[in-house]
Amino acid sequence: MQDKNLLILSHNYNDFIKDQTEVIAPNFHQVSVCVRYNIAAKILSHLPVSTYKNFQINRHLDLTQVPGNIFVYPAEIFYLPLEFQRRNLGNIHYKKVRSIIHEKKIEFDLIHAHFTWSAGYVGAKIKESSGIPVVITAHGYDIYSLPFKDPMWKKNIEYVLNTVDTIITVSQRNLECIRKLDVGTPVHVIPNGFRRNLFYPRNTVECRETLGLPQDRKLLLTVGNLEPVKGHTWLIEAVKEIVREREDILCIIIGAGKEKRSLEKQIRSLGLENYIRLTGGKPHDEIPLWINACDLFVLPSLNEGNPTVMFKALGCGKPFVGTRVGGVPEVITSDTYGFLVNPADSEDLSENILIALDKEWDNEAISRYAQRFTWENIAKEILDVYGKVLDT
Repeated sequence: MQDKNLLILSHNYNDFIKDQTEVIAPNFHQVSVCVRYNIAAKILSHLPVSTYKNFQINRHLDLTQVPGNIFVYPAEIFYLPLEFQRRNLGNIHYKKVRSIIHEKKIEFDLIHAHFTWSAGYVGAKIKESSGIPVVITAHGYDIYSLPFKDPMWKKNIEYVLNTVDTIITVSQRNLECIRKLDVGTPVHVIPNGFRRNLFYPRNTVECRETLGLPQDRKLLLTVGNLEPVKGHTWLIEAVKEIVREREDILCIIIGAGKEKRSLEKQIRSLGLENYIRLTGGKPHDEIPLWINACDLFVLPSLNEGNPTVMFKALGCGKPFVGTRVGGVPEVITSDTYGFLVNPADSEDLSENILIALDKEWDNEAISRYAQRFTWENIAKEILDVYGKVLDT
């Protein structure tokens, strides 16, 4: 593939999209990345109170240390978070990407679209007009929820999945969702991964000193957007139960989003200001410090595809307590690595966190297990899929 060009279609270029792309890039002559960006966020983010502050372009694009053969192009479009605009987003996105391809004279032999809507739709439309093969990755909400909202969404997603050449999805649970649709395209289950040069065990004491965190408390950590699906309300309820048993804990919630104010209110109403800290979002390259500073990583999500933070935590050798959603049970297969709990069950969550805090964990064994999920290993599977598509 060294003489081939790859086009990536995505909704961001940070975190797992960036990491995966930059591991794959050396196998291609050139990689072009078109990143969907809503310019309404640029306008609305200036309002005193706006959830759009979390969608500013600097949160979508991480252009640090981008390899020389990767070129990133923001596909700026305007839409409001209204249902009728979301339904038409595919066509708006497609027109913008087509314009960028023409203007920048982008050449490509293969397309990889991340998320079925709207990047997947763009890939499908380009294939219809050019015949260039398309691989799509169905990550999470775009496959376990969106196609089942109503018949029109089902029709849109089925069109995308039946037009592309191959589907990648990140968990067996997602595969089960695809099988509920009328889709005949081949599907490969390939999990997410993590960057081993960032997420590896470091000295906990030193990480806490760097971040100004207390050395004499058990630290719980969760990382994720402050959205209802991430289950933070249940974690806060669990902390209320935990502090009845032990008061030496501090729960740190990293992330930004529309739930910030309601979570702050919940924390105050329960009198947990000394036990829970909302830090806001943090830079991607700072997250390893926070993970290594904690005693236990917790993911209380109500639904997931295959959360990359899970692999990052394991890569740092940290035990993981998470809900039985998405691909989590496919990775946390032993209590050597962590515990599984029921979603939306604060009692189950608090009980397992208490057990985990008292358990002697083999952090080296956790980190060794995680190595199978490095992006270098995951990329081999993705490149194998690319090869099969290009050879057909």
